[in-house]
Amino acid sequence: MELNKKTFIKNIAGRDLKIEVSRLAEQTDAAVFATYGGTTVLVTTVMGKADRAVDYMPLTVDYEEKFYAAGKIIGSRFVRREGRPSEDAILSGRLVDRAIRPLFDQRLRRDIQVVVTILSIDEVNEPDFIALMAASTALAISDIPWAGPIAGVKMAKIGDRIVVNPSHVETTDNPEVRFESFVAGLNGKINMLELEANEANEKDIIEAYAVALKEIEGLIDFQKEIIKAIGKEKADVKLAEPAEELKSAVSEFLADKLEEAVYVREKADREKKLGELEDEMAAHLSEKGFGDSDIGASASLFNKALDELVHKNILEKEMRPDGRKLDEVRDLYTETGLLPRTHGSAVFIRGNTQALAVTTLAAPGAEQLIETMEYSGKRRFMLHYNFPPYSVGETGSYRGPGRRDIGHGALAEKALRPLIPSQDEFPYTIRVVSEILSSNGSSSMATVCAGSMSLMDAGVPIRKPAAGIAMGLMSNEKGDYKILTDIQGPEDHHGDMDFKVAGTRDGVNAVQMDVKIWGITLEIAEKTLAQAREARLRILDAMEKAIKAPKPELSPYAPQVIVIHINPEKIGEVIGPGGKMINGIIERTGALSIDIEQTGKVFVAADNKDSALKAVAEIEALTKEYQVGEIVEGTVVRLLDFGAIVDLGGGRDGMIHISEFKDGFVKNINDVAKIGDFLRAKVIRVEDGKIALSVKQLSTQSA
Repeated sequence: MELNKKTFIKNIAGRDLKIEVSRLAEQTDAAVFATYGGTTVLVTTVMGKADRAVDYMPLTVDYEEKFYAAGKIIGSRFVRREGRPSEDAILSGRLVDRAIRPLFDQRLRRDIQVVVTILSIDEVNEPDFIALMAASTALAISDIPWAGPIAGVKMAKIGDRIVVNPSHVETTDNPEVRFESFVAGLNGKINMLELEANEANEKDIIEAYAVALKEIEGLIDFQKEIIKAIGKEKADVKLAEPAEELKSAVSEFLADKLEEAVYVREKADREKKLGELEDEMAAHLSEKGFGDSDIGASASLFNKALDELVHKNILEKEMRPDGRKLDEVRDLYTETGLLPRTHGSAVFIRGNTQALAVTTLAAPGAEQLIETMEYSGKRRFMLHYNFPPYSVGETGSYRGPGRRDIGHGALAEKALRPLIPSQDEFPYTIRVVSEILSSNGSSSMATVCAGSMSLMDAGVPIRKPAAGIAMGLMSNEKGDYKILTDIQGPEDHHGDMDFKVAGTRDGVNAVQMDVKIWGITLEIAEKTLAQAREARLRILDAMEKAIKAPKPELSPYAPQVIVIHINPEKIGEVIGPGGKMINGIIERTGALSIDIEQTGKVFVAADNKDSALKAVAEIEALTKEYQVGEIVEGTVVRLLDFGAIVDLGGGRDGMIHISEFKDGFVKNINDVAKIGDFLRAKVIRVEDGKIALSVKQLSTQSA
């Protein structure tokens, strides 16, 4: 038996990308193995056999991390297999989904599943680039109707260089990295963006995207060669298309009614009018003799008419549904210190979008431990985003964050992470939680604003505040377009682009872009970034009315953290057998926690400064390195025939030999010392941790 393996190779950024198609996973519509360096990804695609009774295109993208890919066995003590996907896996899956989804005909009603499985990872070449290439190739050579191929590359600016597909080694913990961005697109256009930066300049970003588009063009040509060699003919799949009679009836009914319902300033009023109009349309169609299935199908026609109207009025009249100018930001409101017992809190309101952010500070030991296929380490800054159903006036169950919530939280965290002080500057673990109280357009960018203010309210010395804004686009097939600032409502739902930009007054920290069309030009991207900057500055002005800089002092409810350094060789003495010593210090002093790093850095956290200082005093006494000639004090705690034991504090003691109490012969230790005596003595010898003391040499010295 032969695998009938076909291999295609293209060099990119100095490394070979190998695409293999064979009989492996042969029951799929297509399966592709892609290898770049030592990283290998399998992508499979399968389309259902029959249409589903749904009003959307049912695409799912699953991203499967396999621990064996990195040679790891991880998990809990009792469960040593992969469970629910990590946040990184969810974000990578969303990246592939957002790039390929616009190229499907949205009238398709068959299940389509794309599964990305990471089989091998070399910790040098990140799998996102390979995953998208393999997904695009698999869809393109299958019989599944799709308008690809598409491609994407990772771009970075490192120092003065623009780098294509930088290795993990080049970008990790490299202070010269100004930004990293994943760029996907086709036909000279960008259709998906992710960017993480440290106050990057917009011109530098556009320069990198111009390079990316050239690389993408070559990768698409490479895929076209594969399609020509082994691609299948696309299946003739029926698309959900309403009857012409129904189209005419809906069009006639809405002709003089839709605009009045759409162009209403307040979201609640607009939704009420649109809902009433849709109900009226259903009743009208019923009177005209249309059945339930036709009336159900009319919803898509209603949305299409709404889409066309919003596009037409913005392109021809610059007329937005709520009456704003194209570059106008909705009304803003900012406030800090709402919650009395939290460490920091802030609310940010933009139109109908409201984000309440709460900051909590904790000891370093509260860091999140992360162990995934690609990364093992700790995370001391966390941002979590919650989107309850009531925020959009709906009911629903609470089952933890979904993929969208995780994606929005990750975007806001990227925007704020460069501003967080180092652990040396601010020895705390920091958690920001954003509760979306009301949503009508870009709650993730509201989270950036509220989160930034909340951090300052908590006294976290962030370098400067950050803000974010969502930009939109209305375009037509002739190439006409208008860029919209602060999209909401119909502009968000029916627009062609959602381009979120977050940063400071001095540059961009995060970008995320999705489109519903095939892509945007470099010109549109450049103008969008410039228009977003103007909006960002206006929002930062509004935020400064509530808080201009981090508070100089922490909340009285925040823990006190004191940092000291000890000799790493003394760590075992502080911890004690089975943790007995360190737990004793915590119990005696009332400290919350004592965290020790291998370098000898010790973090002592307590509810109040007194408890923290007591714990510090015990640790310092326990680890003190006594020097010959040093003067010490202590209480006699034990008498021996040949001397006395003196408690020096911190679990340390020293011995005064009977001959070291005074000149001359001393027959009985009780003649010179009693238990409970408080003595001053001189250190005369330190050997193997044992300390010898002398009272008479101190007396001699004093004389």
